[in-house]
Amino acid sequence: MMDIELRVPREGTPALLRTPEQFADAAHALSAGRGPFAIDTERASAYRYDDRAFVVQVRRHGAGTFLFAPEGHRAELGAALEPVLNGQQWIIHAAPSDLPCLGWLGLSPGAIFDTELAARLCGCERSNLAFLVSELLGFELAKQHGAADWSQPDLPQEWLDYAALDVEFLAELAQLLETMLRAQNKWEWAQAEFSHILATNAQPCSSEVSALHLAPHPEQWREVKGVRGLKDRRQLQVARTLWQVRDSQARAQDTSPARILSNRCLVEIAYAQPESITQLKRISCLPRRASERKLWWEAVETAYMSPAQAWPHLTRPQQVPPKSQWSRDYPQQWEIYQELRSRCEERADSLHLRPEVLVSTSVMRAFVWAVAGLAAAPGVHNNIAGSVRTLADAEALLRRHDCRDWQIDILLPLLAPLLPSRGVPGAEQC
Repeated sequence: MMDIELRVPREGTPALLRTPEQFADAAHALSAGRGPFAIDTERASAYRYDDRAFVVQVRRHGAGTFLFAPEGHRAELGAALEPVLNGQQWIIHAAPSDLPCLGWLGLSPGAIFDTELAARLCGCERSNLAFLVSELLGFELAKQHGAADWSQPDLPQEWLDYAALDVEFLAELAQLLETMLRAQNKWEWAQAEFSHILATNAQPCSSEVSALHLAPHPEQWREVKGVRGLKDRRQLQVARTLWQVRDSQARAQDTSPARILSNRCLVEIAYAQPESITQLKRISCLPRRASERKLWWEAVETAYMSPAQAWPHLTRPQQVPPKSQWSRDYPQQWEIYQELRSRCEERADSLHLRPEVLVSTSVMRAFVWAVAGLAAAPGVHNNIAGSVRTLADAEALLRRHDCRDWQIDILLPLLAPLLPSRGVPGAEQC
């Protein structure tokens, strides 16, 4: 049986609501509906400074679908929707990506059903929305505008069709996935995961707040791809200063930092440590305008003139060596890790679970290092080697890494044979 292709919602695409009066009318209609709210957002982080929502989609049985344009009236949209949505059950696909920007509007659920996570718990082959709607409901959705510039003032009709379709089937999908979870005895697991997502991602604040109004984390620059490959403190100081100037420019212009200076170019400049603007100009990825080149050279000069004792250290404190070092520098621990990973993957497969839902690779590495790591490992601060010797220690480590009860119940029998009391190789070196 072939899927039914849908390019517009079954009831048609609603108009995009832009005014406080329209927000209030829509909120009243939603309050008269029944059941949970299906919610999604469209953002423009590739074009704007932050990840705030430029379209908010809400659908509820008995009320229909509504599309809201928050920009210019964010406080008014929050005021209209808060009494209706806050504290209620929401259905969202991949909730961690949407909850923060909804929180910036002052909106927060009382409970959620995350269809993306539910699909991974059920062991579905894929968990993207288009696949699930096709596989479970028999409708084919066009998925082609997710990375578009939703901050544009005038959105094409086909984009609005796409946005409305994103919430069209969430309620039906949630019903089917709940049935599957219950049939697999995973409903309690799902509820624990939904609660965890809610606790870690839903943080309502003033509807006037977004990342534009919040100071960046002082160590955020280290997350730029390639920065970890820089080898000395002077390079790191150049990278940090370039990042700070870029962030300030992007914030002032409300544009994506990568559009001011790409991550690749930022790292290339830091790596090269140019000693003159002439040397800087030789970096091919550098913006071509003279004013921009002058800006980046001034940033490099500022980095060089800062006190050397204030330059960043090469690595942030780590309790476990970076994963890139294990196979080369710690072969014994790497072998134990590979064994544990294989066990966890086999157990996840037997439960029809995606392995990453059961346990992350970072948690497995932490356990192996805590059991069999080396007490003197270069670059490892706050070393946890030797800190896990018993099952109680193992459970404590899992809880510190935010594992939930259902995961701990499954993992402890897999970890027990690797504890020092069972003769794990390498444990005596701790």
